[in-house]
Parts: sequence; C-alpha cells; structure tokens
Amino acid sequence: MSAALKDRLSRLPDKPGIYFFKNGRKEIIYIGKARSLRDRVRSYFLENADQKVKSILADTAEVDFILTGSEKEAAFLENNYVQRFQPKFNLRLKDDKSFPYLKISLADRFPGVFFSRRVEPDGSRTFGPYVPARQARRTIRLLNRFFGLRGCQEAVFKNRRRPCLEYDLGYCSAPCVGLMSEKEYRRNVENALLFLEGRDKELLPILQEKMKEASGRQEFEQAALWRDFIRTLKEQRHKPRFISVGREDKDIIGFSRQGGEAAIQVFLMRKGKVSDSEEFAFRSAEGRKDGRLLAQFLNDFYSGGRLLPETVLLPSEPEGLAGLESEFSRLRGRKVRLLVPEKGGNRSLVELAVRNAEKVLTRRGEAHAPPVLDELKSALGLKSVPLRIEGFDVSNTGGTETVGSSVSFLNGRPQKDEYRKYRVRTVEGPNDVASLKEIVGRRLARLKEEGRLPDLILMDGGTGQLQAAGEALAGLDLAGLPVASLAKKNEIVYSAAHREGLALPRTSPALKLLQHIRDEAHRFAVSFHRKRRAVKSFESLLDGVPGLGPKKKKALLAEFKSLEQIKSLSDEELARRIGRRPARSLKEKL
Repeated sequence: MSAALKDRLSRLPDKPGIYFFKNGRKEIIYIGKARSLRDRVRSYFLENADQKVKSILADTAEVDFILTGSEKEAAFLENNYVQRFQPKFNLRLKDDKSFPYLKISLADRFPGVFFSRRVEPDGSRTFGPYVPARQARRTIRLLNRFFGLRGCQEAVFKNRRRPCLEYDLGYCSAPCVGLMSEKEYRRNVENALLFLEGRDKELLPILQEKMKEASGRQEFEQAALWRDFIRTLKEQRHKPRFISVGREDKDIIGFSRQGGEAAIQVFLMRKGKVSDSEEFAFRSAEGRKDGRLLAQFLNDFYSGGRLLPETVLLPSEPEGLAGLESEFSRLRGRKVRLLVPEKGGNRSLVELAVRNAEKVLTRRGEAHAPPVLDELKSALGLKSVPLRIEGFDVSNTGGTETVGSSVSFLNGRPQKDEYRKYRVRTVEGPNDVASLKEIVGRRLARLKEEGRLPDLILMDGGTGQLQAAGEALAGLDLAGLPVASLAKKNEIVYSAAHREGLALPRTSPALKLLQHIRDEAHRFAVSFHRKRRAVKSFESLLDGVPGLGPKKKKALLAEFKSLEQIKSLSDEELARRIGRRPARSLKEKL
C-alpha cells in the first residue's frame, strides 16, 4: 500500500456513506456501503483478507467516498451507483432490478395495494423504496388488515362472486361483492394514503392507545399487530433522499468555503435517482462573494452542451439569478428553475451536498496541511488533523466591562475576517470561567447553525476553562468536539485525554502554534476591553454637565468617539451642536 493511500485511509470519517475503489485510470472498480466509512474500508486491508478483496486491492490506486445521512440511505445510493457505473468487482445490483415500491392503483374504481419494482406513470400513487423488501410486504399486509384494501389483481377482482379467503382472514373488506360501499372504501384509501405519507400526528396517539388496550385485555397477538403498525408508521418518516418516486431530473449543488478556498459538490438526479456526482475546488476565492462564485460556477458548469435538468437546487442565491434562469431556459429549450429550498426533502438534499462539499475542502486541507498540525494531532490524540482551530479568551477590570473574543485559525494561519468579539451578558462580577462558557456557547451555536464546526477548540486557562467549554458544548449536543486549554504560567496543555496536564517541549512547533492562538485571543479580547473602557470613561465624563441632557449627550456620542475629537472643536462648533451654556460647561470640565 502506498504512503498516500495509507494516509488517506487514516483520515476517513466515522460516518455512514458509500465508498469507491478506483484504479490508476481513476475508473471505479468497486462500490460498497458502510455505517462507518473508516471502519469498513480499513477492514479490507487486514492480513486475513479473502481472494476477492486481494484482487480488488491489487487494482486499487485511490479510495473515495460520499457521505450519507444513514446506512439505509447508503444502501439506496450504492444501488444507484452500481447500476450506473457497473464496477467489475461488484457481482450484485448490476441488473436493472430495483428496490421495491408500494403502489396504490388510484385509477381503479376500488384501488388496490401492490408490490412493485418500478415507478410507472399509470395514475397510481407510489411509495418507497423499501429496504429490506420484507418491509414493503409487511406494510402491504398492514394496509390490508387495518384499512381493508384489496391485494388482488383487477381481473380477479372483477370476476369475484363471493368473498375470498383474504376476507375470511381479515385482510380485505370484500368490495368486490359489495360488502363495503365505494364511498366508504375510498375513505379507507384516503386514510391509508395519510398513513403512507407519514402524517402521523393525529394517528399515532390513537394507535398507541389501541395497543395498550389490547395488551390490557391480554390480546397479545392483536397488540403485536398494533405495535407493527406503529413501527411502520414511524418508518414512513425516514424517506430516502437519493431516490424520488416523482422520476424528476434535478441537479443538487452544495457549496462550502474556507478563507480563500471554496468547493462545490454536485449530485445529478435523473429519472428520480441520484446515480452520479462531481466535485470541484477553487483556490482563488479570496475577495469574491459567495453569490458571485456560485453564479460563475453555474455559467461554467452548464456551458458546452451539458444536459440541463428541469430544476437546479442551490444552497444560496447566486448573483443574477433571474438572468441565469432565463439563459438556462433558452439553452434547454424549456423552463429551468433555480431554487433555494428552505425546508423539506429538497432542503435536506442540499444540506447533504453541502456536507460533501465540506468533505472536499477538508480532504484538500489535509493534503496540504503543514506538518505542525500532524504533530498537534499526535500530541493531543485527536482523531483528525485540526485544520480549523477556534481560540477563546475573556478580559475585564475587577469584573466590570467583561468582554470576550474568539479567533479562528485555518491550516495554522489566522483568519482575521473570522475573529469575533463579545460583550458578556449573563455574568456579574469577575468570573472568567462562566464568561468563557457564555462566549463559547454563543460562538459554537452560530457555527453549528452555519455547518462550520472547528476541529479543535482552545481555551486560555486551565481545567476550569476546559470544563466551562465542555459544558457549553454539551448544551449544544456537541460534546464530541475536541477541546484543549493552555495555562500561561507553565504552558501546560489540558484536554480530555490529558486531565493531569501535558508539558510539550518548549521548542515544539505544536506548542508554539497553541501559544500563538492563545496570545491572539488574549490580544483581541484585551484590545476590545480597552476600547469599551475608553467609551465608558467618555460617556461618564459627559454626565453632570449643566444643560447637557440625554438627547444632546447621545448625539455627541454618536458623532465623536473620543475626548480628543471634542477637544479639537472650537467653542463655536461645539456651541452649534449642544448650545452655548452646555458648551462652555463642557469645555471647563475638559
């Protein structure tokens, strides 16, 4: 195994997704799915691998992956990609056999519910896909049982003269012989559709109550049926994002940016299946807004005769959206919509594309990460290279005018446009630990919302500050994020793995980087605190000046930021702003 491939394997995420083994010509030779990409792919490189695995590895020059939301979602995507690329080492999933669907034949007078492998435009409502296949069959039986929907083919249904065995077993309402009216049967169909659409807010409490009642009567078989019904109802909520029964054509675009680098991930959905993707990275993104970068990419991507879909889903609005829509519609010869979805299935698709775009940037950053970050990873026992580090500190004078700062470092370099300063709102008196907890919580809440979590958080201080950060992260469900603190006196590093403290060599580049981040956070907090004190001093000096009321004081503070600026005014200029008597009194006080 090459050193580059071994390094790549060490950086795989512990998340679900699909993985690709590629040969030297970058052709996909094998595709698999995983609950944990890191653990699954590493298992191929064990010494006791079988002959098939050895054959795959003999041809492998590169390993790539796509993140998904769950293992089940990875199974759907694996199926789509195998059918699309036909890798030579994949023996399963190569035919056109698809995951099963459930179909309700609404075009029939008495609609039936059926198992299907295809989505067809025949007037039916189709739901799914389901994995494993038994889930589709179990759902059909539940619909037969609880809604009385028929499961027989139309030809059999039309020729019935008496109820069949399904009716006797309680799996059909026998509309074929008039034992249920068309109106009542249609109402059952509508309720079944609500169930399949996952609209369970009203239905779930009723079903749970029925299950408890049956159990209380010791009718355990009936209670088990209600339990299965509830379980299936909950499963309807988790619909696969990579397959759509609408058979639509969409391009789903994710965008991510870190300083001067940006990346884009495109998922291509054709006839309702995502079965291909492309990724792009840009190095010269500095100084250009996201909207402009996105617009430029769209223009480049769809030029040169590339197939345009009916819909392009975007993470944010590009510059000149209306003009782009008009131009793309002209190129396609039909309407093209550029949408920025705010919720629903389309939004979750875009969010997944954004996560994969972030993966592209992370991979590029790791490939070009300075050696000091690898040293820091080893020293602190981190799972991944800390490409993005956020540093925090607070500053106050005797507990007054408490402020805080966060500084951001990417690839070991400060990102000054990402520095943030805070006025502490919830802490009274000199309590640095509580102040840090507030600041970390506010900063990480914003980063979580934006999907830009750091790889390491560094606190200025010791174990108390470390604990404060941990509590703030726990409150945001981010307890897994690595945190370290650096105490000034002896330059001891504390972390979850080093509760007793870690003394790095004084010449260690990793220690020097941590000191740089700590000192930057301290400098930024102190400079903000000095400004706040100067403003406070300026404000208090204006108090008690005869004739200088709240409105005039507010106007002066809005126009002038320091005493020097006011002192430089002539008597006439100051009198023109606040009146002669207050101006004379203020000049005397100054």
